[in-house]
Amino acid sequence: MSKKFYITTPIYYVNDVPHIGHAYTTIAADVAARYKRLGGHDVFFLTGTDEHGQKVQQAAIEAGKSPQDHVDSLYIRFKELWQKLNISHTDFIRTTEPRHKKVVQEILQDLHDRGEIYKDSYEGWYCMPDERFWTEKDLVDGNCPECGRKVEKIKEYNYFFKMGQHQDWLIEQIQSNEKFILPASRRNEVLGFLQKPLEDLCISRPKERLSWGIPLPFDDDYVTYVWFDALINYISVHGSLADVRASGYWPTSHHLIGKDILTTHAVYWSTMLKAMDLAVPDNIFAHGWWTVNGQKMSKSLRNVVEPNLLIEQFGVDVIRYFLLREVPFGLDGDFSHKALIGRINSDLANNLGNLVNRTLNMLGKYFKGIVPQPDAAGDEDALLKKKCSEVVGEVDKLFDELAFSKILMKIWELLDTSNQYINNTAPWNLAKSEEGKKRLATVMYNSAEAVRVIGILISPFMPETGDKIMAQLGIDTPVNQQGLDSLKQWGWIKAETQTHQGAQIFPRIDDPAAAKLLASIETGSEPEKTEPPEQITIEDVMKLDLRTAKILEAEKVKKSKKLIKLKVDLGNEQRQVLAGIAETYEPEQLIGRTVILVANLKPAKLMGLESQGMILAGSSGKKIVLAGFDEALDLGARVK
Repeated sequence: MSKKFYITTPIYYVNDVPHIGHAYTTIAADVAARYKRLGGHDVFFLTGTDEHGQKVQQAAIEAGKSPQDHVDSLYIRFKELWQKLNISHTDFIRTTEPRHKKVVQEILQDLHDRGEIYKDSYEGWYCMPDERFWTEKDLVDGNCPECGRKVEKIKEYNYFFKMGQHQDWLIEQIQSNEKFILPASRRNEVLGFLQKPLEDLCISRPKERLSWGIPLPFDDDYVTYVWFDALINYISVHGSLADVRASGYWPTSHHLIGKDILTTHAVYWSTMLKAMDLAVPDNIFAHGWWTVNGQKMSKSLRNVVEPNLLIEQFGVDVIRYFLLREVPFGLDGDFSHKALIGRINSDLANNLGNLVNRTLNMLGKYFKGIVPQPDAAGDEDALLKKKCSEVVGEVDKLFDELAFSKILMKIWELLDTSNQYINNTAPWNLAKSEEGKKRLATVMYNSAEAVRVIGILISPFMPETGDKIMAQLGIDTPVNQQGLDSLKQWGWIKAETQTHQGAQIFPRIDDPAAAKLLASIETGSEPEKTEPPEQITIEDVMKLDLRTAKILEAEKVKKSKKLIKLKVDLGNEQRQVLAGIAETYEPEQLIGRTVILVANLKPAKLMGLESQGMILAGSSGKKIVLAGFDEALDLGARVK
């Protein structure tokens, strides 16, 4: 029987526009859920929307709608974004659903019957935006200590939950379990909060002041305070208290939240669970906030990062990778498009994309795309296998800590080792002799297996990329069916598998394209549109002397990111040509290839080297593909 794993996000306030902070929490939960599924766990992953309260009622009135119509039109923004971000949640709960309301009322009635809830008069300062009461000593300069906005004096009767009686228990709970609240700084923050006497929690609002909420089952003149209502979603998704106990999913394994709602979840929720006789979560993890170019996200500053736009500009897997790689989970982070492009070019294009591309290319070149049967192993093979085993073990431990950035660093260590393995074994040299070809089979098998292992390890972070890697490797078994068990022993991929090299999975964004993109983002304008090219005549075309040529030698030009120096054979002569294709092709991929050369181009010097012609290639966005032929032609043949 598989072990159960329950992970939750906050339920997001339906009035908010989904932004990068919402995406961050949800992607993190999704990555953990996907990884646990790979390990064979029975995973329940919950997210949803919080739809009651005074702010919703007020916004609905201003929009000329009923509160229910208002929330029905808003919650879909979150569901659609989660779909775009490939979020694999088990359930999406709304606090306006009958299944949720029923359980909230059952729990309220039970707590009331057992004396955990009582009625009393209350006088205090009320912050409408936060829907929260404060005492005089809590106020900062007469304003709400949370949001800094004005408060109003209110005196009324309400119902209270006896939260204060559980203070000593909660302190002991936190102190005895270091993993209960993480990171450690947040744990200390909660313990600091609990140094003051913990007051009872007001859990109702009079209907005459707020009608939009779940009615108290024992007093129809009141509705439930939004936080008491909302927090119960983690139970109500499974049914009653008896149902959640029987489900096997309780307690939650990881309860992910932003640090701004730490007190509510660590104090209110924990004491509520104590009163219900339910265990607290194994772990409450409060991550940090994102700033944008060093500034707090703000509508007034117009710097709120909109995830839908990021997905359109860069692709979903890029965004998922960047958010969890850029900043250790738990700390505050700063978002910038420049840093994002830097990660695309260095981590994704130069490392991951390059490894996949060169491995598949050499399998195609030396073995017609078929994974060969490995021969005897050498020292380099043992080092690659050892590194793979170490990384798989370390990643598993780091997932228990939700150390996403460290996990990705470990996977990229394996990437570096795999790229170095290819460099050290030099398949292009092994292919030159019959003896070398025996060794070459082992090298290419191990390279393919390393790519498969990396594809599985990155799939929780970048599910589309994991699938693309498997498709190019010719593996029909889905990533989930391979699972973590397939990583425990080297050699899962079968010899004779037919690979299918596709487009480079992460092309680089070159400097001019990056500059244009950043400029358009900063100004909020569309990227510059180019004018159609000037038309030419057939006579202009005939001036070009295009010839077939075979690449004999290829090497990267030192101190240049783009140039490769080629030696090409035109049949009756050989020439040196410089081509700006180093970001797409490795030198070893080019040797023996027939290309089209502009033979009558005036020689020019680039980086101090003479180029005696130009190689033709096509480009689509960031992708460059050399022009060639379906069938062989004599060297030096005229192209027209």
